Amino acid sequence: MDPVLEFGNDLIVAIQQVHGPVLDSIFRAVSLLGDEQFFLVLLSAIFWSVNFRLGVEIAIVISLSSFLHTSLKDLFHQPRPFEVDSRVLKLDSTTPWTGEVGASGYGLPSGHTQNATVTWGSLAARAGRVWFWGTASAVILLVGFSRVYLGVHFPTDVLAGWLIGAAVVALYAKTRVPLGKKLAELHLGLQIALALGLSIILFLAHPVSDNAGSMGVLAGIGVGVALTNRYLHFRADGPWRQRVLRLAIGLAIVAVFYVGPRMVLPSGESAPYLALRFFRYALVGIVGAFGAPWLFRKLGLVTKG
Repeated sequence: MDPVLEFGNDLIVAIQQVHGPVLDSIFRAVSLLGDEQFFLVLLSAIFWSVNFRLGVEIAIVISLSSFLHTSLKDLFHQPRPFEVDSRVLKLDSTTPWTGEVGASGYGLPSGHTQNATVTWGSLAARAGRVWFWGTASAVILLVGFSRVYLGVHFPTDVLAGWLIGAAVVALYAKTRVPLGKKLAELHLGLQIALALGLSIILFLAHPVSDNAGSMGVLAGIGVGVALTNRYLHFRADGPWRQRVLRLAIGLAIVAVFYVGPRMVLPSGESAPYLALRFFRYALVGIVGAFGAPWLFRKLGLVTKG
């Protein structure tokens, strides 16, 4: 075994000496802060109840970051700690809302860590407040540590996730204003064509299950946002009652499109499955970015102004 990975496993074994039911539950809960399903809820709340444009930006950055870490994992082909050292305990558990069984696939970089860094780092960059940076940094560090504690990532996997995530956040902070202006100047048809074209090209460049999901979301959000900006001019402000109702109704609708199709669609890595998965996630993106705001307006849950 590589000396660096061997040292990493020794460190994991030492950390896991203190493991027990309470700590296991705590770090499993912390690890959920880097899960796809958690980000679905978080971004929905930002989309519909905090700041629509902010939610759009973070969703796009997460989608592209997800494509990056999936592609890097398949490039490096690095195994998980518990796969190469029987001393390492695999302490993560089945995802409660999807039934997916723990960590699988390659390990470098840590997707949970990178996603947490990108999400919370981008939000902190937008907030620009010291207390938010402190909170975001604590979440990012804890998510990374939880992946080591749970035995599903080497420390170097987590370090890579932090570094790549930080680079993505820096790029987002530098380009979001000028890029946003350029995109806003495009005709509606060009905006839709760009969203579909970019997501399909990236998906076809590395057609695997995770990329079908992330690029499907990118396509759906891109199309949905273009339509919303053109026809709805949706804003996420308003009384708290409206915000809470929008979130509750919106999550119920998205859940139907997110969970429902997976019960009937085939599984695996076949071309039909990947195409259907891309389409399914694209529907989730369109519903979140256009369908739900349209319904909120029809229900009188949007403040006019």
